[in-house]
Amino acid sequence: MGKFVIAKQLAGKKLITNDGEEIGKFVDAYISEVTGRIESLIVEPNVDNPTVRKMKREEGMLLIPYTAVLAVSDHIILDKKVL
Repeated sequence: MGKFVIAKQLAGKKLITNDGEEIGKFVDAYISEVTGRIESLIVEPNVDNPTVRKMKREEGMLLIPYTAVLAVSDHIILDKKVL
């Protein structure tokens, strides 16, 4: 059985790529009403990061596809190739 994480425990966690770039902080998630699965993460961007400046934003927030998530612990680790 998979490990369950309470959503409020994710709030404020930093998102970091697998090569160490800080993308931003977790704010919320989009969840499919049909499947109940997470579709994307809503992230407050780190505007000091040049990679983040090039990423598309929606109302000032980044939308990170859930398929980019590699691991969740003290940080949320993302696969930079998926971004």
